[in-house]
Amino acid sequence: MTRRIISILALALFAAATVWINYEVKVNVQQGRRPGMVQEMGNVKLGQVAPDFSTLDLSNRTVSLADYRGQKVVLLDFWATWCGPCRMEMVDLQTLLDKFKDKNFEILSLDQGETSDQVSQFISRKKYGFHALLDSEGAIGAKYGVRAIPTLVLVDTNGVIEWLQVGYSSNGNELEQKIQNLIRK
Repeated sequence: MTRRIISILALALFAAATVWINYEVKVNVQQGRRPGMVQEMGNVKLGQVAPDFSTLDLSNRTVSLADYRGQKVVLLDFWATWCGPCRMEMVDLQTLLDKFKDKNFEILSLDQGETSDQVSQFISRKKYGFHALLDSEGAIGAKYGVRAIPTLVLVDTNGVIEWLQVGYSSNGNELEQKIQNLIRK
């Protein structure tokens, strides 16, 4: 009986989180030019320098956004293992990484609020190749104004934000073209 109650509570929590995420995406998207695209999130805006951060990756090494400045175009992906739209988007992100793997491009995948073991198991099971980082306390997400996941932030080699997307969009052609153009610069 206890197991059944826990299952029902977990399902109710999942449903509530899904409704909340969908609401947040719709609220944030209303300010954007097209579905998913936004001009600003909290304190970050298109055309501004991306806030620097340092955090641990799954190998317990410190990674900083500043490490990539002047070297690579970086796509920040704010996500969680329990997020269905995040999981769908990760397939597309792996495709992008495969396409641009020999170029000056990196995906920093910032998990929101989960343990290293949870994230590591998920990444290894799915065989994703992007650099997974931990935002266990959500401080980096808060710094970027992330209120819903998945959220993507594309940063050029000068550290300037070139793309902000809230929610999953199956039409990655625009993002892919934007990355291609930034890599060519």
